[in-house]
Amino acid sequence: MNSGEIKAWVDLLAHAEDMKGRHLRELFKSEENRFDRLSFTAENFLLDLSKQRITKETLNQLTALAEQQNLHEWIEKLFAGEQVNVSEKRSALHTALRLPKENELHVNGQMVTADVHASLEKMESLVRQVQQGQWRGFDGRPIRSIVNIGVGGSNLGPLMACDALEQYTPLESKLLDVHFVSSLDGSELEKLLPWLEPATTLFIVASKTFTTIDTLANANTAREWLLKASGKPVELINQHHFIAATGNVERAEKWGVPEKNQLLFWDWVGGRYSLWSVIGLPIALKVGMDNFRDILKGAHAMDVHFRETSFDKNLPVLLGLIGVWNINFLNIHAHTILPYDGRLAHLPSYLQQLEMESNGKSVNSQGERLNYRTCPVLWGEVGSNAQHAFYQLLHQGTELVMCDFITAALRYDGEGEELQLQHQLSLANCLAQSRLLALGDESASDLSYQHYDGNQPSTTIMLDELTPETFGGLIALYEHKVFVQSVIWEINPFDQWGVEKGKKVASSLLAEFKSDVSEYLDSSTQGLIQRVQAQRGQHEN
Repeated sequence: MNSGEIKAWVDLLAHAEDMKGRHLRELFKSEENRFDRLSFTAENFLLDLSKQRITKETLNQLTALAEQQNLHEWIEKLFAGEQVNVSEKRSALHTALRLPKENELHVNGQMVTADVHASLEKMESLVRQVQQGQWRGFDGRPIRSIVNIGVGGSNLGPLMACDALEQYTPLESKLLDVHFVSSLDGSELEKLLPWLEPATTLFIVASKTFTTIDTLANANTAREWLLKASGKPVELINQHHFIAATGNVERAEKWGVPEKNQLLFWDWVGGRYSLWSVIGLPIALKVGMDNFRDILKGAHAMDVHFRETSFDKNLPVLLGLIGVWNINFLNIHAHTILPYDGRLAHLPSYLQQLEMESNGKSVNSQGERLNYRTCPVLWGEVGSNAQHAFYQLLHQGTELVMCDFITAALRYDGEGEELQLQHQLSLANCLAQSRLLALGDESASDLSYQHYDGNQPSTTIMLDELTPETFGGLIALYEHKVFVQSVIWEINPFDQWGVEKGKKVASSLLAEFKSDVSEYLDSSTQGLIQRVQAQRGQHEN
């Protein structure tokens, strides 16, 4: 994109010059109904943009930019299964994973919806076997512990969902413990395995390619643990203690997981978009298949809203465009996610991958170097904890930061007055912090170190309640936000070549630890490997 040739972009640059001199305090004073004009609702969701440094004219110009960048056309390409992942010549059909069974979708002669629901039905069958105690370990006892082995999207999404929706665990899942292992160094398994009973533990190996070194290293360690504990043949251990969620049947079977223990998904499912697929098996085991289907239902409702709603009322579109406004026109390049709900503790980590792996690009889809900013640095923490960690920087630091406050209006219904009071306290903190960030404090002491400038922009996303459906909608909201920004920036959000290159370099270095260090390596890498070798030598002697 040559931004100078896009009329809406040029208009926004001029508009931004005017807005940079205006304080949010002034904007609220000049518009009595600012909240009414700059907050938007969809079923069970409210998006408040009134604390962003914008006016209604800003939104009009941003939606004009979306029109000029053909966002409508790109949305239709996404949902129709066209090859929006241009570098890998693939569709990105995560939206198909949550289509109702009756909604037919054909892509390249494949009946996608039928395949998706066949895979879900097989997953439901396995979930039922485990929940009802019919899946047995090597000594005939029922499974009681589930360990999901995965990394990236095969870990972050299911982990987040299981924590967020634990209160919805049905009676048949109460006896199951669900654990997650992702670290390559084995530290998580080292801590976890002594607390597990081998005969009642089932491992889920979650890997699309079944070649991910991190995942296979942990799976191999888990299998060795089972073999030593049981004294049984490896074929029996594989059959009774391993399920594979994968897109590579042959490699999974070669590793040892029989095909009847495999759950299939497809190459058009990106890792960071995979919790909707059979990668969500631990979610279904934890909260039940009915609740898992409700997660899909909530995401599909957001899909329909995104596809059918005009840009001026479209929550994902508006959320994405506000990010573009802050990054490209107000020069704000840090973004923090602040859920005021402990159930969403893993949401910031999940969104780190979703946003930075998707839009952390410096070339466009044609391979041309960009001359404008894309994805900001993103981090976050549960809001009440963040207040005691990095809010000092937000309130009085030198960095401009855009913030997303995320909360639920209702919680603890019927669970006692004290818990409801705690929820109100959390809401009060959420609203107070966003208010102070926006407006500052004119009544503060004249002492410079007690002064609050304010004018830090924030968005508030309020769910009616956190349920499986609204959880699904919230994640889909952010997925589509990322897509909107990728269209504006003309980048491909569905590949991750930087990640892939890092994996290849790591594999090539592995042999260096066992031999003379190559003279072709840089001096730093040579020196560090030699240090490791020297320490090993001393330890062995």
